[in-house]
Amino acid sequence: MSEPLAMMSQMLNQVYFYNPVRDWLIALSIFIAAPWVSRLGYWLFANVIKRLTAHTETNLDDVVVEALEKPLEKLLLVLGIWAGLLFLELPKQLDLFVHNIVDVCITLLTAWFLVRLLDGFIEKIIKPLVEKTDNDLDDQLLPIVQKVGKVLVWGFATIMSLKHAGYDVGALLAGLGIGGVALAMAAKDTVANMFGGFTILADRPFQLNDRIKIVGYDGNVKEIGLRSTRLQTLEGRVVTIPNSKFAESPVENISMEPSRKITLELGLTYDTTPKQMERALDILRSVAKSNKDVEEKITLFFSNFGASALNITFVYYICKTADIPSTQNAMNFAILNSFNEANLQFAFPTQKIYAEISGK
Repeated sequence: MSEPLAMMSQMLNQVYFYNPVRDWLIALSIFIAAPWVSRLGYWLFANVIKRLTAHTETNLDDVVVEALEKPLEKLLLVLGIWAGLLFLELPKQLDLFVHNIVDVCITLLTAWFLVRLLDGFIEKIIKPLVEKTDNDLDDQLLPIVQKVGKVLVWGFATIMSLKHAGYDVGALLAGLGIGGVALAMAAKDTVANMFGGFTILADRPFQLNDRIKIVGYDGNVKEIGLRSTRLQTLEGRVVTIPNSKFAESPVENISMEPSRKITLELGLTYDTTPKQMERALDILRSVAKSNKDVEEKITLFFSNFGASALNITFVYYICKTADIPSTQNAMNFAILNSFNEANLQFAFPTQKIYAEISGK
């Protein structure tokens, strides 16, 4: 062996920090190559595998590949650094620390992949199917299922990461159990609101965009959440109502009415003759029949002798699909014009005072 080779061999075998220079150089080479390998893996997924899966009939493989794309890049980087460290002889405590860190990284990257897989599966496979159904319950449940699933995945990943980091998970969970009881007592209103949210989704007293009345508010349902529900009132304001209110208060669903009942009390003057009263009833029947947005069923009768008028009770029903204010406006104008043409006079509160004068 020549002298330069011998010197190089001696230098490579020189030990620094428990490892020969040769092992340090190998580890350094792997450290440098790890980012490039991870980039190569990302490129393969982005330009080769994704193109292959795009030609398949199912979307499931596209969802899996897209979910795996970014976590795999980071996983290759972590595994590359770990592979470099395997060539080095490390102190026992440091070696244990490195292994724990790698385990934590793999656990969190796996959780990241599962969360991305859940999002992709719901957005690209489940959601298009749900949108085709006539039932709104699945539309409301889907975001909740998505959020709960992500919380469970990250929660389990956190527990496993703490275990890999050397913490006593059993004692930690026991402590969390005791703390959870105290937290549940302190957050009983939140729990009640959550149960109220599940009650809304299960009983379905209303759906999105329904107009409802509850605890003095009248408006359209814009969002049903796990803790609260948002209404947009007729004034255009948004009101957030805790879901517990829906479990303990009556809810009036205006959108579920088959038709809108309108009750009119019309008073004619006391000089109205019986024939004119019959004419008034005929006019009201004709007005209701001529309006296409008013249902055929009406209630109409000469109701009573009032203090200053002969009263008629007129009840009609506006169709569900009609514009309520416009239909009422048309009906009122038709009644007013018809009564004026028939010379039927509406009464107003009057008093007659009779004075008796006695003479001597």
